[in-house]
Amino acid sequence: MSAPTPNASEISEIIIEKLLANPKVPRDINGESRIVEDLAFDSLAVMNFVMEIEDTLDVSVPLDKLADIRTIDDLAACLYELRKNQG
Repeated sequence: MSAPTPNASEISEIIIEKLLANPKVPRDINGESRIVEDLAFDSLAVMNFVMEIEDTLDVSVPLDKLADIRTIDDLAACLYELRKNQG
């Protein structure tokens, strides 16, 4: 029996918790924070962070999905859908 899949809101909380572990990330982030504009992540930082989240949630985000992700909630929704479809 596998662990229950966290919902998108729970995944968003996991993402924010991981982001706040980085001292360079602003402290006032929320699900609507834009990853590139508000967090000042460049493409390499986004890729590194997504890989960290992938390891945490045991899911892989296809590169074409990353193009549509703007906010933390967008990333959480994408991760939730990918995990849900893994079965």
